[in-house]
Amino acid sequence: MTSRTIKVDQLARVEGEGALKLIARDGVVQLAEFNIFEPPRFFEALLRDRMYAEAPDITARICGICPVAYQMSAVHAMENALGVVVDGPLRELRRLIYCGEWIESHTLHVYMLHAPDFLGYEGAIEMARDHADIVRRGLDLKRVGNSIITLLGGREIHPINVRVGGFYRTPRKRELQPLAEELKRARDRALATVRWTAGFDFPDVERDYEFVALRGDGEYPLSQGRIVSSRGLDISAAEYDEHFEESHVQHSTALHAQIKARGAYLTGPLARYALNSAALSPLAREAACEAGLGPVCVNPFRSIIVRAVEVLYACDEALRIIDDYEEPERPAIDLEPRAGTGFAATEAPRGMLYHRYRLNADGKIADARIVPPTSQNQPSIEEDLRTFANAWLDLPDDTLRHRCEQTIRNHDPCISCATHFLRLEIDRGG
Repeated sequence: MTSRTIKVDQLARVEGEGALKLIARDGVVQLAEFNIFEPPRFFEALLRDRMYAEAPDITARICGICPVAYQMSAVHAMENALGVVVDGPLRELRRLIYCGEWIESHTLHVYMLHAPDFLGYEGAIEMARDHADIVRRGLDLKRVGNSIITLLGGREIHPINVRVGGFYRTPRKRELQPLAEELKRARDRALATVRWTAGFDFPDVERDYEFVALRGDGEYPLSQGRIVSSRGLDISAAEYDEHFEESHVQHSTALHAQIKARGAYLTGPLARYALNSAALSPLAREAACEAGLGPVCVNPFRSIIVRAVEVLYACDEALRIIDDYEEPERPAIDLEPRAGTGFAATEAPRGMLYHRYRLNADGKIADARIVPPTSQNQPSIEEDLRTFANAWLDLPDDTLRHRCEQTIRNHDPCISCATHFLRLEIDRGG
């Protein structure tokens, strides 16, 4: 019997701390584990007994890359519990700040974390020595996303202007105009990014995923919509727990999510694109077609193109919102505490993010549940490894190791977000 073990103790170019273990016997992969060992941070416990209005600022600290997604999920869930709906210009501003996060987060992944895999570099610093203009284009594009978040959120990391019911302050129309000029230039860079990534050399692999994403009412989903799948699921966020379940596995401090009685699924850019591509802006649809994506993409290595298409869409959508913007009469609607349970799902850059909160009559949080995209994708990531690695076992160890790492980086896992829970069992004997 021949045995082969591939271990990566510290995965590079992912957010957080994780590892990889692959074991093959007689030319067949027996074990593929995406090990998440970063310590849990117990945000759900930290939220208990805090006032509902504190949730957006607390949850923003879960992630420095996508704080808006956590804030907005908390905001929508709290509003759901309090029985209010925020619409009009305030809703549009929420889509705008979400566009900013998609631009900065996707651009970080495309240029700094993922492109080096395709171009043969250890990282973005090494890549910049030969491709300074390309890296500079990525940094300029990311900066525009940060500018949107800074204007609407008060600062670019862990924004402080978002609140349940709206914003603490809303911008004047004239404040948005400089952003529009930046976004027009960013849109050109985003289109160039789609064309650049489309020219990469991709492994010829496919997977039959069950895609799960939000579906908006005629719009590409950002912060609202129903939860749908490529195999017929169509539910509200309030029904999430009836159809999805999480379980603890020994090698991960992140829970593994599955669809009940069906198993692993995939959320994120590939899922959003497969379920909503018709709702992209005309320019984004045309760019996707030119890049050879088709209506559905089932090759996870080509997800870098889909992310670039979503950056292009976010630029278009941000420009639309700024052009149509009318200043709201007030920055937030009035709210009254009450007992209730609120549910929300939004589309973080890496995929669907679910929040549930139970409030006491005084508005304090009695219970909280947060399901990040990486927890939902971890089973599919491991299935990718098991499926694809079988065809790569003839490769030298270093090449195989790199290809397996790249398989994980396809999904831009945010490990720090995922390590939100750990089941603790103590056996004291006696």
